[in-house]
Amino acid sequence: MVSQPAKIALLGAGLIGGEHAALLFRNPKTELVAIVDPAEAAKSVADQYGARHYCDALTMLEQIRPDGVIIALPNALHAAAVIACVEHGIPCLVEKPVADTLEAAMLLVAAADRTGVPVLVGHHRRHSPDIAKARQLVAEGALGRLVAVNAMWMADKPGHYFNTAWRREPGGGPLLINLIHDVDCLRFICGDIEEVMALTSNTVRGFEVEDSASISARFTSGALGTFLMSDAAVSPYNWDTAAGQALYFPHQPENAYFLSGTQAALAVPSMDLWMHETQNGDWQHPLVRRHVTLDGSRAYDNQLAHFIDIIAGTATPLISARDGMMTLATTLTIARSARERRPVRPQELIDDAMNS
Repeated sequence: MVSQPAKIALLGAGLIGGEHAALLFRNPKTELVAIVDPAEAAKSVADQYGARHYCDALTMLEQIRPDGVIIALPNALHAAAVIACVEHGIPCLVEKPVADTLEAAMLLVAAADRTGVPVLVGHHRRHSPDIAKARQLVAEGALGRLVAVNAMWMADKPGHYFNTAWRREPGGGPLLINLIHDVDCLRFICGDIEEVMALTSNTVRGFEVEDSASISARFTSGALGTFLMSDAAVSPYNWDTAAGQALYFPHQPENAYFLSGTQAALAVPSMDLWMHETQNGDWQHPLVRRHVTLDGSRAYDNQLAHFIDIIAGTATPLISARDGMMTLATTLTIARSARERRPVRPQELIDDAMNS
């Protein structure tokens, strides 16, 4: 028996929403049945893919009742959209961040827990073979005990990118748009981050939000890490271009993450593993390099395949709403640390949100 394609609706037809529409259209296991976006341009996107166009999500959910929904709306609209979907019993994939505030994320998580409807958070890098393999290598002890981690995300966004007002305002800066992916990757690979100390700067553009940040972090394992981020710097040192997995960026082979342990070091996404020839080697002995091969699969294709399995009830979300909330809390911890010029723990923000 041949199963029918999953009927999926898309909320938001902007930059990433348009990419989701193309992915859904190309996949034989999905049918793009509706696009919800009040913008006039969204109707053209819907017509292009033979989908119905709506301006209101609730009307669409009640009239079509899709098998699943992909949410690609501005950050501040994520929570309400997810809650509407799960209350209608419809699984959803929500683009990161799971919400724009921790309080909104908690409401979203509560709704998902109450209804039992699965929510997949769109941290697509978890579905990339390099990130999955790095997690496996660390978990298997291939690096020994993890000691130090370095992550970079630096790129030069064009001026017209900021014509969209929410990208210039609190809740829409590069911490929540870009660095949150790196935070999630390092949480996934190395375990939770328990404390951060951060500096941010907005001196290049002068917007309310930051354009650059420098962060020191302590993982619960005891490993230490550093993050360097800027969306105003010419650089190949970001996962989006280095991994060749991004939908709308050129591939610039480089590295974005460096993981070092007591037995070996790993560069990602090149997947070069460095170690001594013998276990008794030390800094006065040469290192050998071994390249770790990957399966060549594509992160967004893998994410969509995973979402299809979630809709079918054969898989649970690789990153749940609660897990996505922890990534959000850690990223907001960075913002608070920079604002208050002190070390901050994610648990502090969670406690504050629960008591607010």
